[in-house]
Amino acid sequence: MAAEKNKKYQNLLLGLLFDGIGMLSFVIPGIGEFSDVIWAPVAGWLMTRMYKGRVGQAAGLVTFAEELVPGTDVIPTFTLTWVYTYLLSKKKGQPKKD
Repeated sequence: MAAEKNKKYQNLLLGLLFDGIGMLSFVIPGIGEFSDVIWAPVAGWLMTRMYKGRVGQAAGLVTFAEELVPGTDVIPTFTLTWVYTYLLSKKKGQPKKD
């Protein structure tokens, strides 16, 4: 139980960090958008490592696309995936765990 709780908050902290890295492209206009070409596949891969199964695969694709499309870097996909996984999603017949 404690290990699950640690992983939950570790994923939150990593997600906030990765969302921050994704938003850094706004700091350097022009050059920053080029960095998204490098960050997009890395972010998609990281998402699939953090969240297993269909959630991770879908979130990885969404993250990849979101990082590639100019102007969408403000969407915190890692944090939104965390909210979905740990606050909104229920396993079949099981209540949410804190």
